[in-house]
Amino acid sequence: MSDKAKFNATYEARPFMLGGNATVTLVSPKTGTRFTYKIRASEDGQVHFVSLLSGPDNEADYKYLGIIRRDIFWPGRKTPKPGDIGRDAPSSLAFAYTWAKLAKGVMPAVEIWHEGRCGRCNRKLTVPSSIASGFGPECIGKVGFVAEEV
Repeated sequence: MSDKAKFNATYEARPFMLGGNATVTLVSPKTGTRFTYKIRASEDGQVHFVSLLSGPDNEADYKYLGIIRRDIFWPGRKTPKPGDIGRDAPSSLAFAYTWAKLAKGVMPAVEIWHEGRCGRCNRKLTVPSSIASGFGPECIGKVGFVAEEV
């Protein structure tokens, strides 16, 4: 059994991405292009910082992409820093498109995958229902996630 899972609905993807410690990969079904992002919550949980995997070390090679605040993705910074990803970069446009759709309750025309780690605490997921939801059994209740029937 794989520990990776693809989200099939907004009620799965949005809570995971806002869980506080999520890593997601977006894949274009048309081109196969993929981008991996880390989304981390601020201490108060009001802002989520989005970074893009930009090198071979999938733990450390992330560069700042933007923030999610009040359900809106804001690419870039007012004063960009060296190494930041530009707002017109394909990776930034892909995330902006995906988030805009999810914020409206619409599943985007991209695949959204998680890497088998809890979206809240980042521990490895091992229980099939946890792999499906993206949250471990302790964390799922803390993020207010409730699975819905499709």
